[in-house]
Amino acid sequence: MKKKACFINGLIVAVAILLSGCSHAGDEGYTAGDLRGFNHMTNSGVNSFSVNGYGGTLTGNSCCIMLPDEWKPGLKAHIEWEVDPHTAPPFPGYKDREKFNAWKSVLESSFQKHSVVVDIPQYGKERCGLTVHFLPCDQVKVTTVCSGYGTPNYPIKEPLNMKEPASCPV
Repeated sequence: MKKKACFINGLIVAVAILLSGCSHAGDEGYTAGDLRGFNHMTNSGVNSFSVNGYGGTLTGNSCCIMLPDEWKPGLKAHIEWEVDPHTAPPFPGYKDREKFNAWKSVLESSFQKHSVVVDIPQYGKERCGLTVHFLPCDQVKVTTVCSGYGTPNYPIKEPLNMKEPASCPV
């Protein structure tokens, strides 16, 4: 019984340490915050993305990105993302493994990888991680504000479901 109690206490401590990583101050003047994204494009799906090596999600908040406690000029976000341009043929199903594997190969080879470095806008004491907005023409905007997308104080105003223009600015 004593071994079981020690195991449970150890497990509780381990879980508490893991959960605290996304909500408390980190080392050397950095704080962890949520990393999230919005895809504004109708004709492309964002499969995955990362910012400064931290992986994000479009399906909610993911933990974590480290941001300096104090913003300084020149603070950058290196964003990498993979896009599905929806050019693969229709899904053939799973019954014919050969057709499925051929389709999967075409699908994965159609994925496009992008990378950009953008400025992180100035923030004060209140910031809520980093939100990345993927726009047509491989444009990206980021914000650290705590208000949600679509609220009056939210700085990024582009609508969702934007179509890619016939030609993008160079």
